[in-house]
Amino acid sequence: MQHRIVVLGAGYTGATAAGRLAKRLHREDVAITLVNAEPDFVERVRMHQLATGQDLTPRPFSEMFAGTGVTLKLAQVTGVDVDGRTVTVTDAQGTEEPLAYDTLVYALGSGWNDQGVPGTAEHAYEIASRPGALRLRERLARLEAGQPVVVVGGGLTGLEAATEIAEARPDLDVALAARDGLGDWLSPKGRRHLRKVFDRLGITVHEHAAVTAVEADHVTTAEGGRIPAAVTVWTTGFAVHPIARATTLEVTDTGRIMVDRTMRSVSHPDVYAVGDAALALGAGDKPLRMSCASGVPMAWQAADAIAARLTGGKLPNVPLRYFNQCISLGRREGLIQYVTADDRAVRAALTGRFAAVYKELICKGAAWGVAHPAAGTLARRRRVVQAPARTGSLVRESA
Repeated sequence: MQHRIVVLGAGYTGATAAGRLAKRLHREDVAITLVNAEPDFVERVRMHQLATGQDLTPRPFSEMFAGTGVTLKLAQVTGVDVDGRTVTVTDAQGTEEPLAYDTLVYALGSGWNDQGVPGTAEHAYEIASRPGALRLRERLARLEAGQPVVVVGGGLTGLEAATEIAEARPDLDVALAARDGLGDWLSPKGRRHLRKVFDRLGITVHEHAAVTAVEADHVTTAEGGRIPAAVTVWTTGFAVHPIARATTLEVTDTGRIMVDRTMRSVSHPDVYAVGDAALALGAGDKPLRMSCASGVPMAWQAADAIAARLTGGKLPNVPLRYFNQCISLGRREGLIQYVTADDRAVRAALTGRFAAVYKELICKGAAWGVAHPAAGTLARRRRVVQAPARTGSLVRESA
């Protein structure tokens, strides 16, 4: 009887976990199903590029997972019953189907977070998804020279969006509204370079300007200021998919699944969560931030832990830590801020064209890893021996 593994979501983390599991477990012993609503892999870290008119390389899942033993199910996840160990999915025709699992990998990720600010849903654009980026792309293309664009949010996504738009459309009046100081988490060298690039691109920066309302032609700040905006791009953070909160899984007040060091749910041992959907602790017991830099190592940890538990192998004990923050500032500039294990900036930073090339290599490497799930490991596939009951113990058998 095959052990049924269902992976929900095929972003960086879900696709990575599915591919890594397929490499580590014998195909006769497991049935791995990857559920995703879209047929192509979305390079989420490039949505600011898509929004400014750049075309991205198509990456169909049917080609990526061909010959791996992973079954792709194109459907929307509409329900998860972690006590009954079933997932309900709905395909494009509206047909519902239950999927039973023995092990679930929850990787449904996150979407944009309007933080309840009035007018955001009606008037702002988001780049946390491909549909959102394409909608912004169409709107930017219709803007006439001199019209104002405001990017709200001074985090990594906001910095990349503002610089990408300003570089691609130097005829527009681009501004950034940041709740705090511009790049105040960076090193002094990083902040200096960031301001230099913003000045060169002509981006107006509104620091310590918390946006409290969005209108069709402007945004309002907490101090009552008005910033003109023919287009408002909202990048203040992410909100996780709401399904987990509706289950009996132990979640945080924001709906992120609580997991242990192996990415296993602290309340349901047959459920693993990775990426933005999970609250995992890194160095110094500090929660990992929502990012590709966190999600991919989490997927490796989860897949290796699942394989180890199914085969009786040694559990992974690789600390999840950070090395740098990679920021693209348009196509010709970048910033690589080196950080401590728990993500605090140190003095060292790479800047300029070399940093832009570095960031591009990181993006290409992440996409290549997802697109080639059968590559990159010398580990042999191990056999799974299952006790009579599906919930029983599992021991290793030689391959």
